[in-house]
Amino acid sequence: MAEATHTTAAAAILASDDRDFLLRNSGDKNVFAQGLIVLQVKISSIEASTVALYFSASWCPPCRRFTPKLIEAYNELVSQRKSFEVVFVSGDSDQEAFNAYFAKMPWLAVPFSDSEGLAKLNERFKVMGIPHLVILDAKSGEIYTEDGVELVDEYGTEAYPFTTERINELKEQEKAAKDNQTIHTLLGTPTRDYLISNKGDKVPISDLEGKYVGLCFVVNGYGPIVQFTSVLAKIYEKLKAAGEKFEVVTVSLDGDEESFNESFADMPWLAIPQGDKMCEKLARYFELSGLPMLVLIGPDGKTLNDDISDIIDEHGPDAWEGFPFSAEKLEILAEKAKARAEAQTLESLLVTGDLDFVLGKDGAKVPVSELVGKTVLLYFSAKWCPPCRAFLPKLVNEYNKIKEKHNDFEIVFISSDREQSSYDEFFSGMPWLALPLGDERKQYLSKIFKITGIPSLVAIGPDGKTVTKDAKTPLMVHGAEAFPFTDKKLQELEKEQEKKIYEMAKGWPEKLKHDLHEHELVLTRCTTYGCDGCDEMGDSWSYRCKECDFDLHPKCALEKKGDVDMGEENAEAAPAGYVCEGDVCRKV
Repeated sequence: MAEATHTTAAAAILASDDRDFLLRNSGDKNVFAQGLIVLQVKISSIEASTVALYFSASWCPPCRRFTPKLIEAYNELVSQRKSFEVVFVSGDSDQEAFNAYFAKMPWLAVPFSDSEGLAKLNERFKVMGIPHLVILDAKSGEIYTEDGVELVDEYGTEAYPFTTERINELKEQEKAAKDNQTIHTLLGTPTRDYLISNKGDKVPISDLEGKYVGLCFVVNGYGPIVQFTSVLAKIYEKLKAAGEKFEVVTVSLDGDEESFNESFADMPWLAIPQGDKMCEKLARYFELSGLPMLVLIGPDGKTLNDDISDIIDEHGPDAWEGFPFSAEKLEILAEKAKARAEAQTLESLLVTGDLDFVLGKDGAKVPVSELVGKTVLLYFSAKWCPPCRAFLPKLVNEYNKIKEKHNDFEIVFISSDREQSSYDEFFSGMPWLALPLGDERKQYLSKIFKITGIPSLVAIGPDGKTVTKDAKTPLMVHGAEAFPFTDKKLQELEKEQEKKIYEMAKGWPEKLKHDLHEHELVLTRCTTYGCDGCDEMGDSWSYRCKECDFDLHPKCALEKKGDVDMGEENAEAAPAGYVCEGDVCRKV
């Protein structure tokens, strides 16, 4: 092919030595590639002033989540006759995967067969992860932004043409909106001045004027949100009964009507209609970073608190007594919480109505009263959790050691398993007691002790008071010697451990030179660090160069001299809503 003369910088970027075209889906049978009908489009014919290169792949979950958003933005811009084009740069592994993915896209693509061209584009724009959206000025080739994914997520089509000037303009508009915020600017749009009830009624936004309004961000099926909204509903009803001027508005992040209806059906308050773009705008406006989130708006339409969900979580249904959550009211709530903690007993934790028992190994009901006066560990765990399975043998071993010396000790297993068979199998390997699977006390205990990851161990003393919400760490470090997990006992163990650590270093040189580093290394007491010799983690002692931030294990620094013999420690599909990292599975 003769050397092409490119009309724009973008055209030069997108063409290759033997290709002057891109592909577009078409009903016209021009090129037939393994079932996908596509049309060759001359690069020189592209007239768009703004071109976006979309680096993506069908195997990538974040890409599959973002692509529908980009399709929506693209179609909207095209319908508005904006001068905009997208070019798909595939990271798929084969032609079939490319075809299936590209078949859903309304824009252009670099042919999958041009592997050299694809590689050059990835190299040119230093693509380190996908989805990645690079947006260019087609004529000059100037890169407007390499953060196109974030901009489409945050602003949608409002970001067009995605220049720095336009983004700054949007940020200024947001700032002005916050300065002049009202309940109408928050919840309404030029075409909608109402909210909806779960019965389908349209309620004017003006009905919320002069009221405190909680904006509750939700997504259907997420356990923590289900629990949170059930508590919020109790608070809502109590405030309504007390005649308080309070309303809640659901801001749903669900992607479909069915999910929205399912979650909203149990909510006694109002909502922004599903699919309204105001929901995503509010998520950005209030810098949503996690769920649940409850923003409190005052009677004047101004934001009083960016998130009071922690207050609801901490105080539960009693949080209504702190309304409208001013500093004075929160102080009263804190005093009441302190009084409850001081009055805490084992029975107040483990007895609810007729649920006044735990289960023994034979399924027998063991009265909670038989545990009163003992040190009790509440063991939050689950069979599906790899760190829990890895921790269990250690816990069983230390439990047996403690029981040999202390009969006033017990553990109660509190399961997060979903199926009875998994619960039964896991519990069969435990020599202690348990709450029944699905027991309502689990939710209460998880809230009280703020359990966000498993395995977790909470120690309750003989008087029923909380000794520590983290008995796992001292148990891992000190084993059975950590019993009864009090501050006094742990401080004694820390002193003994520190003494052993200094005994360990006796005879080691205070300073030395090593072939791996040009400067002198000094024996230094430290916590954890990465050894620059063997690339493994270390603790307690390091031969360190502070100037260069260089560390060596004593065993690495002294191995030539044979002066040290040190042991090494080595640090094991969760259900939806959990991520397992290291030795903890956390809710997300």
